[in-house]
Formats: sequence, structure tokens, C-alpha cells
Amino acid sequence: MTIQPIGRAEAFADAAPAAAARPVPLLSVIAPVKDEEVAIAPFLARVRGVLDAVCAGEPWEILFVDDGSTDQTAAHVAAAHLQDRRIRLLSLSRNFGKEAALSAGIDHARGRAVIPLDVDLQDPPEVIAEMVAQWRAGHDIVYGVRRDRQTDHPLKRITASLFYRSHNALSRDKIPEHAGDFRLIDRKVADVLRALPERNRFMKGLFAWGGFRQVAVEYDRAERAHGRSKFNYWKLWTLALDGITSSSTVPLRIWSYVGSAVALASLVYAGLLVVDTLVNGTAVAGYPSLMTAMLFLGGVQLISLGVLGEYVGRILIEAKGRPIYIVRDSLGLEE
Repeated sequence: MTIQPIGRAEAFADAAPAAAARPVPLLSVIAPVKDEEVAIAPFLARVRGVLDAVCAGEPWEILFVDDGSTDQTAAHVAAAHLQDRRIRLLSLSRNFGKEAALSAGIDHARGRAVIPLDVDLQDPPEVIAEMVAQWRAGHDIVYGVRRDRQTDHPLKRITASLFYRSHNALSRDKIPEHAGDFRLIDRKVADVLRALPERNRFMKGLFAWGGFRQVAVEYDRAERAHGRSKFNYWKLWTLALDGITSSSTVPLRIWSYVGSAVALASLVYAGLLVVDTLVNGTAVAGYPSLMTAMLFLGGVQLISLGVLGEYVGRILIEAKGRPIYIVRDSLGLEE
């Protein structure tokens, strides 16, 4: 293992000479992992057979990105690497989040096509064969679409549908409904993603933003086979906010319209008060109506400041210019 406290550009510069001497894999499967020690062996047992069949003698690789695991995930991957050098490991210095781990995998994957795939096996690896067929037919991105979400909790199905609809209504970069990170992307698409400098990453939005020729492949999603999900509703809510704010400024524009509407309504109401005073004389203002107006306007201002704060916070992160991730250890990347 080697210690590499580096970010994105340095990783490519250091890896370039070694990469030139190695055969380029046909496929690179990227598997971000966080405390998934029980899932490594079943995942490899299933995925290796699929890749052997699909690649038909051409080289392939599986790149695990350990996103700050606290169990024996890295040790299990290292043991698998000793048996099969096509299995590689990239360990990050701490938990940077799945979007950063996925970016790290894309940065270091060497294949002519790259496939992000979760180790929980909910997305069936067998679909890779159909993805490769569509890729060879000329498509640059082949994304998986779930036929239904019956394996998800009802609340998650509702909130996921609401997010996709909200995102696509607010953003020009349309995300296919019921499509996750499971997809095949061509090398030229991966190179575009590697070149993007932004720190706040929402990968589904970046896949959509890049364009290229895209096609969907439908599949049935299974129950999680091993371990448990690391996502909770708070993390999903945060991811949804990142997705909307990273790909659209419409929320800011909405509050400009809301402010204009409130100001116009205030002018109309002020005019009505003037007319009423001229006709009926001065009346004592009521406490309930005054408090209602103050609370309403105060609430509007706080919400608009909150929306503005979301964007300002992201500007701060981008201005700092810190790397998206830091590599602690790697195994097999130098071979």
C-alpha cells in the first residue's frame, strides 16, 4: 500500500506514466463502500462471473472506494486483491460522502467504460451485459431505470418521486425518473466529469448536464442482500438540496417573484387604507391584523434568507478550493 495525501490533478499526474504500460481494461466497475465487510464476498462472487462473460477475454477491473469505513471492509478487499489482481482498492482518509467517493472512483478508473455499482446487489450486475450491448451500439451513457420501487419504503417512494419531479421542474438538466447511479459511461464522458472543478457534487445532475447520447435500460430492483443502508432521511434531504441548488437558480428567482408580489399587495392594501381613511375617518388599528402582517412578512423574509444562505454556503465551499477527497491508501492502482 502507498500513502497518497493528494487530490484530483496530482493523482492523474502521478498515475500517468504507470498507466501507459498497463493494458486498458474494457470495463471498470466502481464500488463505493462504507462499512460493508459482509457484502464484499457475495458482491465479488456475482460480479466477477458477469464481467468474465461480458468481456469475453478482455481485461476488466473492479475498483472499490473505501469511504472511511470503520470495520474490516478494506481488509476484505485487500484479501480479494491478493487472489485476483483485477480487484483494486482506493481508501479515502475519512468519510467524504458517496458523491465524493464516486468522483474518486471515476478519477482513478482506467476502463474504456465505467460502471458505478453498489455492493448491496439491489442493482443486478447481470444488467451490465445489456448496458454493454447498448454502448457498443453507439450510446455514450446507458443508465439503469427501475421498473418500480416496491422494494423501497412507501415514504421513500413518495419523497423520491417528489424530488425527481421538483428537480426536473426547476432545472434544465433533466434527471430520468427512477434512475440511480447505476449506469455505464463511456471514457469520454468520464474524462468530462474528471475535468469539472466544482466541489459540491450531485452526480446524477452531472451525468444529465454533460449530455451525450443516452439510453435507458429497465430492470427490477431487488431487496438489499447484505448489510444495511447507510442513508437516512436526513442524508437524503441534504442530497436533494444539493441536487437542486447545484443545478438550478430558480429557487432564488422564485423569492424575487414572491417579494415583488408581497410588495405589490402591500401597495394595494396601503391604497385601500388611504381611501378608507378619507371616506370613514381614522380607525384604531387592530392588534390581530398587525401581528398577522408582521408574522407573515417575517416568515417570508426568513425563508428567503434561508434559500439565499444555501447558495452562499455553497459559494464559500467552492471559494475555499479544497479537494473533493483525500486518498489515504491505494492497492493495485500502481500495477
